[in-house]
Amino acid sequence: MPKQNTANRALRAALFMDKGGVTKTTSTAHLGEALAREYGLNVLLIDLAGKQGDLSKQFGIHDEVRAAEDDAWPNISTVFAEEWSTIAEKVPDAVEDMIWETDENVDLIPAHEGLDSVDDDLASVNVEDRYTRLDEFLTNYVDPLGYDVVLLDLPGLTNNVTLNGLFATGRVIAPLTMGEFEERQLDQLVADIDEIVAGFDVDLELAMVLPSMYDKRANVDTEMLARLREQYPDRIAPSPITSSQGVPNAQAEGRTVFAVPNDELLATAKRVKDAYTDAATALLQRVDGETATASTETN
Repeated sequence: MPKQNTANRALRAALFMDKGGVTKTTSTAHLGEALAREYGLNVLLIDLAGKQGDLSKQFGIHDEVRAAEDDAWPNISTVFAEEWSTIAEKVPDAVEDMIWETDENVDLIPAHEGLDSVDDDLASVNVEDRYTRLDEFLTNYVDPLGYDVVLLDLPGLTNNVTLNGLFATGRVIAPLTMGEFEERQLDQLVADIDEIVAGFDVDLELAMVLPSMYDKRANVDTEMLARLREQYPDRIAPSPITSSQGVPNAQAEGRTVFAVPNDELLATAKRVKDAYTDAATALLQRVDGETATASTETN
């Protein structure tokens, strides 16, 4: 776990698509690991995608997390409660106790079964406060821990938890499996982002399109990739994430492909590693560019 650095505000991004099965969790884990392993950054992943706990499965700690769940209070669902600040004040090391170290290079706040009720609970909160609670948690309790990067794995549907994640990060990374339906979903996501920005006056942008499960032998994939590069030239990841059996093989062992020795990796899985590393590099460059632009505009 990183040392505290109250001057540090983490780079935040949310991996989201209003659809399940688009490699959202896989991309959260691998992009986070690329940022940590290749750039030496302190990375925290937060699983908000539901009680199934896929991120903890990805890193092979699901059984331990599940065994501790009954005693895991406070937990990630608690931070959305109105009483959170009082809880955090009265419970020593409340946030630190939520964080699990993985056997790789990232830390994780795992999902909790209490997330199932958060959407309904937030529905009764006034609109002014409903979508700010995660941002307040990250700003007041996570940023002081000194993480360089915080990535959120959001639910595969737009609900109150999702909107909290979008408002808190301001950046959407959209994993996108190859297909006509998925391409339309991306168009809808862009429209939804525009609607959110207009309706709530918040800073929110599509930071990266991350084509996944790509097969260069399939004409439909190569044609779709060409369209995406034309439509999102400044936002598409440098390299598509190749479809590779090496990814589920590594997941079955509770690790990312970054943790698999090179001499055991399939050639396609090596391309997956390279593509996520390229995406990490592009994300950092784009954020640096945004910061420089904002500074120039301010001056």
